[in-house]
Amino acid sequence: MHQTKLKLSIRKADREDLPTIIALFASDTVGGHGDTTDPDAFPDYLAAFERITATPNETLYAAVLDGEVVGTFQTTILTTLVGRGSSNLMIEAVQTREDMRGRGIGEAMMRFALEEASRLGLSKVQLTSNRDRKDAHRFYERVGFEPSHLGFKIRLK
Repeated sequence: MHQTKLKLSIRKADREDLPTIIALFASDTVGGHGDTTDPDAFPDYLAAFERITATPNETLYAAVLDGEVVGTFQTTILTTLVGRGSSNLMIEAVQTREDMRGRGIGEAMMRFALEEASRLGLSKVQLTSNRDRKDAHRFYERVGFEPSHLGFKIRLK
C-alpha cells in the first residue's frame, strides 16, 4: 500500500470496491463507455474484475481517502519485441471522483504507477486519453507525460 501526504492510500482493488468503482465510471459522461450502476450489469463487471485479478500482468487499483474509494486506475505490463524486448506499463481507466478532483488524487495515482514501473525495471509508462478530455491532457503533461502518438480504435460490439 502506498501513502501520500493527503493520507490517501493506493492499493489493489478488491471485490468490495466494485460498486464504488463502477459508480465512478458510470458518472463519466465523456467516455461514452455505457457504464451503469444498474444491478443487472454487475455480473459483467464482476466477471471482468475476476479476469483482471487472475491475470498476473494486470492490476486494478483503488485510491482510498478517509475510508472511501475516490479514484481508480488499471495497469497492464506489456512486453514486446520492439525496443529489444522491452516491457512497458500501460495505464487505463483512470478516474477520480468528480467532487474530489483538484486535490492531488490523480497525481498521486500517476506517481504511484510511475514508481511501480521503476521498481519493476520497466522501460516506459504510457496511456491513452479521449481526445475530448483537454483538462486531463493538461494534467498528464503536468505530471510528466508527453503526447507522442496518435491512437486508433475499432469498436467490435
